[in-house]
Amino acid sequence: MDFNRRQVLWAGGAMGAGALLAACSSGSGDTKAAPAPADGKPKSGGTLRVGALGRSGAITRDPHGTQANESDYLVIALVFDTLAMPGAKSNTVPRLAASWEPSADLKTWKFKIAKGAAFHDGTPVTAEDVVWSLRRLRGTPSGASRLPGVKGAESITAEGADTVVIVSDYANADFPLLTRLTTFVMKKDTPDNALDKAPGTGPFTLDWYRGGNARLVRNDKWYGGAVHLDAVEVTMFETPQAMANALLTGQIDVASNAGAVAARTAGTRKDIQVLRRPNDMAMPIVMRTATGSPFADPRVREAMRLVVDRDAMVKQVLSGYGTVANDIMGTGDPAFAKDVPQRRRDLQKAKKLLAEANFDLSRTYSLVTTEDISGIAESATLFANQAREAGIKVEVVKQESGAFWDKTWKTGDFYTTYWGTNDSVIFFASKTMAGEAGQNEAGWADPAFDAAYRKAIGTADEKERAAALKELQQIQHERSGYLLWGMADGIDLAAAKVKGLPTLPGYGRVQLENAWLS
Repeated sequence: MDFNRRQVLWAGGAMGAGALLAACSSGSGDTKAAPAPADGKPKSGGTLRVGALGRSGAITRDPHGTQANESDYLVIALVFDTLAMPGAKSNTVPRLAASWEPSADLKTWKFKIAKGAAFHDGTPVTAEDVVWSLRRLRGTPSGASRLPGVKGAESITAEGADTVVIVSDYANADFPLLTRLTTFVMKKDTPDNALDKAPGTGPFTLDWYRGGNARLVRNDKWYGGAVHLDAVEVTMFETPQAMANALLTGQIDVASNAGAVAARTAGTRKDIQVLRRPNDMAMPIVMRTATGSPFADPRVREAMRLVVDRDAMVKQVLSGYGTVANDIMGTGDPAFAKDVPQRRRDLQKAKKLLAEANFDLSRTYSLVTTEDISGIAESATLFANQAREAGIKVEVVKQESGAFWDKTWKTGDFYTTYWGTNDSVIFFASKTMAGEAGQNEAGWADPAFDAAYRKAIGTADEKERAAALKELQQIQHERSGYLLWGMADGIDLAAAKVKGLPTLPGYGRVQLENAWLS
């Protein structure tokens, strides 16, 4: 596959243009974890043992590569910094970049490096290091989608020792959101065969790495401030069940992204914390809209959205750890269109639309899914059962993860997918729905949607932007290739002694510099 799916799961989305522009003069940002409880201040010391999902066959050490394992991404995110990151009050706040500023036409962005930023070997971070890293990122197979609008090396340059200049082909008020995902900075000219030993700039340095497991120690000279923990040990697990069992038996302190089943089991234990991040993960069904697909007719896609029983899906698939959605991606965005009427099950209307579209009810349609994350295969099975009530025959086909992402994703007619980046309508528009999107999962092309998207990102005027965002979401609700029936809560399990864990979704969840042990 040409895009890091698990990176997207971890990564945050975007913020509105007004908030982005306000961040231009911000300092360290609101990256702190929740305040310490009344029973004491954060303590220094100790080793936090974290379990994360991964497979031995998918291990990688490249910060700009395809990290299919959450365990690898966690290690990389603790060792290397991105230019920006999610925040508690603003969706995008500074990290390695202390501030950013756009040109009047919103095409040129200048990022200033944080004062005191240095690599683990003591050498200061320069603009040339950042430029080299971003050019390397842009040169990867999925570089065009990671930095959309940035043509190539000539669009990324240094201005002095501490300022990086990035030029987009078009106006983009949301450009800083792109720096929250995979813009890990390495030293200039780091050889590809030395990535496992390359010094980063993050709050932890790598002590050792063995077969997906790692130990990281505190970086006492981190530019971002004091780090509480002495060390973090990451253990890779191939299933959520094995990871949850390790927590329950005291082998690890945190089970990351453990799922609803594990949460129900742990809920009876007073010594275990169940940490919920509402509205955290989308598991939509994708219907290919291109000519030749059985779902090319928008009436058919509308019928499918009317067939699903959303309340039942949330109750049965997510065990109640989630909320009903309305076929619009980006549910956590402050600009999410809550006034678009909630779509509800209507079998009679669905049958009428199918008849008008001459949809062939005699054939059986394959709904392809994986078992990559908890609940996704179950969602396909339950939908298939619900569809039968409208006379639609659906056969669920489970595919091995590698085959799914190589052969079905972005090309299949009917399949499940998943995203953890839910706090930005613009993120999904740019990545999965605009005509130029690198991950256009449904093969959707809609000129009116593209126009609304360009208008939304091309202006800093809040009133114009709000109107464009509303139109963009209305079009998506009416005729996109997504059936988004619900949003799953993100669920982490932790021992009672663990304090200060991040509560933000996506990439914000791997920021452990404020965690501590009581």
